[in-house]
Amino acid sequence: MSKANEPALAVPRDYFGGRLNLEQQKKRAKELLKAVRDGDADAVVRWEAHHPKGAAAGQLLADAQLVIARENGFPSWPRMKTHIDTLRIARQRMEAGRPLVPDSADMVHIRCGEDIRHSLKVAGFAGAFVEFSDPYCQGPVPRLDRAAFLDKRSEFIVSGYDRSLKDARDRLEAEYGAVDALGEGDRVVLWFEHDSYDQLILARLLAHFSRLDERPDLQMICVGKVPGVQGFVGLGQLHPEVLLWLWENELKPVTEGQLALGAEVWNAVTDPDPTELDRIVRDGTPALPLMAPALRRHLRELPSARTGLGLTQALSLSILARADGQKLTAGRIFQALMTRHELLPFLGDLMFWHALKDLSASTEPVIAADPETADLPWPKRAYALTEAGRRVLAGELDYLSIAGAPRWIGGVEVRPREPAWRWDEEGGAVRRA
Repeated sequence: MSKANEPALAVPRDYFGGRLNLEQQKKRAKELLKAVRDGDADAVVRWEAHHPKGAAAGQLLADAQLVIARENGFPSWPRMKTHIDTLRIARQRMEAGRPLVPDSADMVHIRCGEDIRHSLKVAGFAGAFVEFSDPYCQGPVPRLDRAAFLDKRSEFIVSGYDRSLKDARDRLEAEYGAVDALGEGDRVVLWFEHDSYDQLILARLLAHFSRLDERPDLQMICVGKVPGVQGFVGLGQLHPEVLLWLWENELKPVTEGQLALGAEVWNAVTDPDPTELDRIVRDGTPALPLMAPALRRHLRELPSARTGLGLTQALSLSILARADGQKLTAGRIFQALMTRHELLPFLGDLMFWHALKDLSASTEPVIAADPETADLPWPKRAYALTEAGRRVLAGELDYLSIAGAPRWIGGVEVRPREPAWRWDEEGGAVRRA
């Protein structure tokens, strides 16, 4: 299936924070039972998908409750009820200003962004918070010494996200320096989720710690799903009591196998030849099961063998194509991408804006900007798909033949009108073309 025609999600994501309400779930179970008894087709499909006896199951309230529990990611209704009660009690303690202190002041929590900093504080965590958020999922990630590498990353952040060079370099130096300062005797927890933004940063951190003779005590929370949170996207969407639940149920020591895998992955990510990274994806990453799918998504940013578009570019154009000639604001395109079309969301808003600016810079425009919105903040600027954009989506025009600037996917530089590594959708692998 071509990337331009990939299906939208059946149910749009709503970024639910995990705070289930038991009375609401009881109501849902009663509504489901009535719908199944009335022969509602969608309700019957849900019932058969989640009840262990399928269509042969009885039509009792307990059966409907089991279906609702399993839709929410729990093996049974009692297990879901216990989970809801646990979160409720934790939340009540937080609201009363008496949260349990799960960690200690000498612990360091590393996260690839600030999205959970406040929630950890509300949940009672006392340790230091360290942000390490260099977005390796965009821009050059070449195999260079540290100084040259930070120069390259700073230059990209300045050009891609409209930051000043001093601010970009100072921030990177501070983040890398904070990680470099950690060693033997320190207690460190890594908080990560399943998308390529997180997993590439996780690989780099694991690679760094694997080289240390005197390592900190490393633990990790790394999740791709959370009970009670359908369509989980990231840790930042979760309520504080859910983060506390993760701490109590998902915190695990970092193993030697995970450190070795991180080093192997980081070496492959920075390689100008993506075939080793492709091999890692195909072989799987059992030490870190969430790593391989994220790396596969990363590789799909390579130009398509059919269209020359990376997957983010293809999805963005396909959203405009579905608008049937109408203009869409950049904000609406981003919302549609994140809630309906991107199966493994990883882009922040400024990162998406950088990708959209790249598309608008092609020598033969694939998207046309509405001049009347040119002076508005970028989320309100409107775009429409051009005839060239339609031809690219159809595979009649290779986007690389009209791309306006080089683009990097990890250590791979893709230059317009030159032979390039590509993603072959039919073979599900990279190839040189």
